[in-house]
Amino acid sequence: MPYEQPTVRSAAIIAMHLIDIADAIDLSNVELLWDQQRPSTSVRSKLGSTPPKAVAFGVPPVLLKLDPLELLLRGQMYQADVTARLYDFGAVAFSVRIPVASCNWGAFSQRVNAVDALLGPGADSLIWGQLLQQVRAALLPALSKPTTASLHEDYLLGIVHAFEETVPANTMHEQIDLVPLLSGEQRTLSEQARRDLLQHRFSYYLDDLVVLTWDRAFIYEPRGDSDVADILEVANAQLLEMRFYDELLDAELPRMYDMVEAAHHAGNPLASRRFADLARKLYTLVAEVTEITEKVDNALQVTEDVYLARVYAAALDLFRVSRVSDAVDRKLAIIRDTYAALYEEASGKRAELLELAIIVLIVVEIVIAILRHA
Repeated sequence: MPYEQPTVRSAAIIAMHLIDIADAIDLSNVELLWDQQRPSTSVRSKLGSTPPKAVAFGVPPVLLKLDPLELLLRGQMYQADVTARLYDFGAVAFSVRIPVASCNWGAFSQRVNAVDALLGPGADSLIWGQLLQQVRAALLPALSKPTTASLHEDYLLGIVHAFEETVPANTMHEQIDLVPLLSGEQRTLSEQARRDLLQHRFSYYLDDLVVLTWDRAFIYEPRGDSDVADILEVANAQLLEMRFYDELLDAELPRMYDMVEAAHHAGNPLASRRFADLARKLYTLVAEVTEITEKVDNALQVTEDVYLARVYAAALDLFRVSRVSDAVDRKLAIIRDTYAALYEEASGKRAELLELAIIVLIVVEIVIAILRHA
């Protein structure tokens, strides 16, 4: 079917890049450190158009305003606003926002794809590394156990605030071809692929629309006050952290098996101490990971805003956050079971050592008694 090419009057493209930089971040210290260098350019985040009672951050992250960037897109220079939002569980989310105005729909889709080519996951852009170095250097005292891992998440938003023509939101996906923007593909997709791409659609009013995919989203919001972008950022941050700890436990489990095997082959009377020390180490690991994952799970609390709750739940499901979280839980359960077995074995070794000591004392007493009567 033929699609319309309405003129986009006011819009923005937002490229997100999220990365884990520490085990935890002292957000109060972040505010102090940043304000010393750039007064009045940090703020505790909150959702702009939603009552706090309905939706709120578990621990409000800190939003930092960075220097703007000059970006060349399709032969035209754009000035982009740059922010960094830091979460207490160790993640930082960079956002580069490029304003767009007065172009037809096809040109807007092409600019979204141009931003992806410049800043997307396959672009190997130096911009994100430079922004990360800037933030990390300024805030190092606020970072607990800084990490050097390169694990990251990227997400792209195409946001339209106004068209020149009237475009009904409830039939927008039928009148405008959203697929090139949402997929990044230039070739024509099959009908099945198109249906799959457009199935996660949400509207609250008659004149707004959100369409979610794995790595992109389209938002039509004429009021310019949508909290959906923040919701999607939190969902990506949760995915990032769960992936981080899933990989951490993947690396820890083989080491755990090696340490258990080494303790079993120690073959000395002090083996109980080896088991006890190893059990304490595993318990500490479980406690630390459990504490962080609980913070991640409670990063956003959605209670009364049914619309944002639906968008948030759909994003978590689409990003497969629960699957990664379940994998983390399974690996933690293995470590907990190993800890319990080690603790029990350490207790058994201590009991054996105590029995041996009692037997030795009895033998010594018998020998002393025999020598006295000799």
